[in-house]
Amino acid sequence: MNTAAIHHQPESEFAYLYTSDKMHIRLRTGRGDIKNAELLNGDPYQLEHNEWFNVTTPMEKYLSTTTHDYWTVETSAPFRRLSYAFKIEGMDGTILFYGDHGFFPYQETTLKAANNYFKLPYFHEADRFKAPQWVKETIWYQIFPERFANGDPTNDPAGTLAWGSKEHPGRDDFFGGDLQGVLDHLDHLTDLGINGIYFCPIFQAASNHKYDTIDYFEIDSAFGDKELFKKVVAECHKRGIRVMLDAVFNHMGDFSPQWQDVIKHGENSAYANWFHIHQFPVTYTPTANFEFSDDISYDTFAFTPHMPKLNTANKEVQAYLLDIARYWITEFDIDAWRLDVANEVDHRFWRKFHDVCTEAKPDIYILGEIWHSSQAWLQGDEFHAVMNYAFTDAILSYFVYQTIPLSKMVSELNHQLMLYREQTNQIMFNVLDSHDTPRLLTIAQNNKALMKQVLAFTYLQKGVPCLYYGDEYAMDGAGDPDCRKCMVWEGEQQDLEMYEFVKALIAFRKTHQPVLSEGKLRWLETNEKTGLIDFAYEYDGKMLHGIFNTGQAPIYLEKEHILFSTQMHSLDKNIIELAPYGFAVSLDNIERTEQNDTSGNKHSLVAGSRRLSSLSTEFSR
Repeated sequence: MNTAAIHHQPESEFAYLYTSDKMHIRLRTGRGDIKNAELLNGDPYQLEHNEWFNVTTPMEKYLSTTTHDYWTVETSAPFRRLSYAFKIEGMDGTILFYGDHGFFPYQETTLKAANNYFKLPYFHEADRFKAPQWVKETIWYQIFPERFANGDPTNDPAGTLAWGSKEHPGRDDFFGGDLQGVLDHLDHLTDLGINGIYFCPIFQAASNHKYDTIDYFEIDSAFGDKELFKKVVAECHKRGIRVMLDAVFNHMGDFSPQWQDVIKHGENSAYANWFHIHQFPVTYTPTANFEFSDDISYDTFAFTPHMPKLNTANKEVQAYLLDIARYWITEFDIDAWRLDVANEVDHRFWRKFHDVCTEAKPDIYILGEIWHSSQAWLQGDEFHAVMNYAFTDAILSYFVYQTIPLSKMVSELNHQLMLYREQTNQIMFNVLDSHDTPRLLTIAQNNKALMKQVLAFTYLQKGVPCLYYGDEYAMDGAGDPDCRKCMVWEGEQQDLEMYEFVKALIAFRKTHQPVLSEGKLRWLETNEKTGLIDFAYEYDGKMLHGIFNTGQAPIYLEKEHILFSTQMHSLDKNIIELAPYGFAVSLDNIERTEQNDTSGNKHSLVAGSRRLSSLSTEFSR
């Protein structure tokens, strides 16, 4: 038994309250190294009297990576406190006790020693990670306000270009997009099935992207005013659409009054300690790249001299930013905050931010922009979720870029799911493209069948999907600023077939959201040679089952219970052909026939749409 591969951490993603009285416990072991794992658990004060260690609960081998297996079990405690440990049996027949002090022989003296057990001293509801229920049910739509729609030409900034007049927008171009444009097109979002809008920043700023904030308490004059924004929020709420604002609390714009005061008064400025300044006066040497300098005398976002970094450990800065957070919730009834460059702000500030926001609105959704593993921010006292780039990167790397094998994608998806609590996974923010990345169609090399397949696969994952504006019409665009093209409102430029696909996909996701959010993921088969991906979610006696053909030859299926598909053709009344780039999804009742999946995990097989054969002889990427 490889004990070095075995790991558990109390009060973490390995042991946490899922509901007020249900605890999820996970155990990590070496892949294929453990035959069985069982949980011993009971009240810490009843160990000697009840000898509850004589009764064990089998754990389920759930998800696997290339190096590890993850075992799970759900338990409860009548007195809301728990001692627990693991009985582990290796493939070599070794049986060990694993607890708070490591490994011991599985014998009575070990079992009776109270200090050997992991503990959750009390089920504190105040400490439980709470995922807002409404977020699980949301399909987000990201709007870059300057490029969505120009509803009011009277507020256009000087030099505004005609809408869509440049095929490839420049970094400093303005096209007049505003909040009135959003208001004018809310029916479009309602028809699409959208029930959440993620706005890129709308506060007063000098740039078209507005990430260089001048005044956090004002709507940018090119977008409208507070009265108009209140109307937008109210109209969204009437349609069942939640509203998320984007805020940059890592840095300010250099035109902000605070930074201008530092430029003017140097170390005597009232705001000198609001920033990370190494010497006065503040200086930098301009370069041919407006957003870069290599000799800045103060800390910034990246090396952008126009975005000085805020000192969020400063009490005055904290008070200022927390007032902003509270203001837009209480005065405008926003439903969520998306926090830019969230990983570069200190944890103490985010804990204060969390408390202020949840006091103002208990079911607020706090989303951090973090592109890497994020356990430190997702303990329940800072963010509810992060922009799940690490998760969707694995999908894009396999389906689109073809830089990793299928086994690596599955391993990485499973790894990401095991980094966080289950309620966290259910509301992670899944994006395939955004204002910061090339558009999906462009990286798919204009292969719309592939784009549909990737969208469908992502919408069938845990977490909540976000559609970047215009993807419903198959808009293209390379990296920033090309991914920020004007929304296409002219009918002749719109891909209506893609629109109908996205609309149907959103409806499917919303209909089956409980299964996708709360079901147990089963990888039934993944085949490197044929490109077959066969997986399912088990939930409440049902199995939502998806088959994806990422190979170069057809796959043949029984024609039963298929609810949603592309690239699928009927061969006769019983058989269908699933072509390359195709997928088929079915919903079936579970037949309780225990079999092993490709990772050796036991699961219940499902009736209905099943793969019959793949006639491809070889598959390589």
